[in-house]
Order: sequence, then structure tokens, then C-alpha cells
Amino acid sequence: MNHIDTIDTAIVLGAGTMGAGIAQVLAMSGIEARLVDVNADALERAQGRIRAALDKGVEKGKVTQVARDEALGLLHVRTDLAEACHGANALIEAVPERMELKTKLLALAAEHLPSSALIASNTSSLSLTAIADAVPHPERVTGMHFFNPVHLMKLVEVVRADQSSDAAVEATTALAIRLGKDPIVVKDRPGFASSRLGIAIGMEAIRMVEEEVASPEDIDKAMTLGYGFPMGPLRLTDLVGLDVRLSIAQYLTERLGPRFQPPQLLANMVARGELGKKSGKGFYSYD
Repeated sequence: MNHIDTIDTAIVLGAGTMGAGIAQVLAMSGIEARLVDVNADALERAQGRIRAALDKGVEKGKVTQVARDEALGLLHVRTDLAEACHGANALIEAVPERMELKTKLLALAAEHLPSSALIASNTSSLSLTAIADAVPHPERVTGMHFFNPVHLMKLVEVVRADQSSDAAVEATTALAIRLGKDPIVVKDRPGFASSRLGIAIGMEAIRMVEEEVASPEDIDKAMTLGYGFPMGPLRLTDLVGLDVRLSIAQYLTERLGPRFQPPQLLANMVARGELGKKSGKGFYSYD
């Protein structure tokens, strides 16, 4: 495993919201970030989001013009994974939460990466041990679970798969710190720490809406004012996506039992296309 200081070129696999955010913080930390997606339109949208976020940072005085320009200079987009892998010494996977997709793409990337390259998955709930099984030299595979928006949220969950070497875990933790994050290290167990706790609270909040205990606004206020949460569990569900939270709850139910069973209300809302902020309607309405 390469020493963390030698990570100067990293691939981010997947140009969605999380992938774009991860590429942004890599570039802002002086690491060449190669954002890879088969969809050229997704790459263009990701570049636009990154540029807008950096411009906003300049406007607020949190990012200098020089730092913005340097970060944009370190950001590159690619549709060819094999080409992107050339000379890279780290890869962070941020594709949708489907095991078969993650394992297929990581196995393909591993054919073109050096055997010493660090490989991390941004999965929020899937088994890192199963993901690592698909990759040659699985001891270099870890989890690196970021939170949205990536450039603002300080937490990164570093997940140790059964195969992860101490060196890989240390390198992943050091990389998170280098990106300005505050990492925690957790074992590869269903839901890790954050998703397991977040889903438990989120599902109970949705049950309370279902049972008409209180309005979504008042349930969220109970947690923001009463417990100091920065955001209520229902607004957070809208931000993450109701479909994403339903998928995680179903997975945790399969693995850990009925205490994570998603409420019928959540399934009904997803079926109606009420997915939260990205669709314009969830527990709240958005313009």
C-alpha cells in the first residue's frame, strides 16, 4: 500500500451528486481528480455543480480565486475508465447502491489500476466484504462513506472490510483527514454506524407522520430544537431521497430484522414519484 503522501491522482467513479462532491474536495486538496462516468451529460452537469459550488465559496469569502482556479485545473472528466486509470494511485467509487453494478465496475477498474492503488467505496450500507471479494488484492479495499453536501459535511465513515489491511485503513483515514474531514472507523456491519442510526430515527419519524402524531414540520422541530439536530429527520429524508432511504431500510430489514421495516407511507410516496427534493415533493414541497 502506497504511503498517503503519494496519492496525487485519484479516480472518482460516478458523476452523481456524491461523485461530484468527492471530486471537488479531492481537487481542492491538491489531488488530481478524474471524474469518470459513461454518461457525458452527467459529467457536464457535475462540472457545472462543482464550478457553481466553488464560485459560491469565492462569493462568501471561504475560497480564494486562486484556490478555485487551481481546483478546477485539477478536475478532469472522462468517459473511458481504462484511460482514466492510467497512473492513478487511488479510486473512490460513488455509483448507485447496487451491488452488481459496484462489483462489476470495480473489477473492471482493477484490471487497469496498479495493484498498490487504494480502492474505496462510498457505499452507505452495502457489504464492503462482498465488494472487496470482486477485486484482486482485496486487502486494499475499504469503505469511504461521505455525506451530502460533501464539501460541507465533516464526517467520513472509514469502513474496514474483513479483508482490509491495517495499511489500507490507515491510508483511507489519512486521506479523509487530508480532505479536511473528521473520520470514524467502523467494522463492516449492515448499515455501519451512520446509516443504521439514521434509518432507525428516519423510519420512526415517518411512522409518526403515518399515525398523524404531528406534522412533518413539528416532528422535525422536535429534533432540531429538542435534541440539537442540524436538520430534522424528515427534511433529511427529502434531501437524501425517499427512494434511497427505502432501499436502505429494506436492506437493513433483510439483514437485521423487522425493527428497520419501512412504513407503508414511505413505499406509497416512492411509488407516486415523491422522492424528496430531487423530484420537487416529499415530506415538503420544493420549487
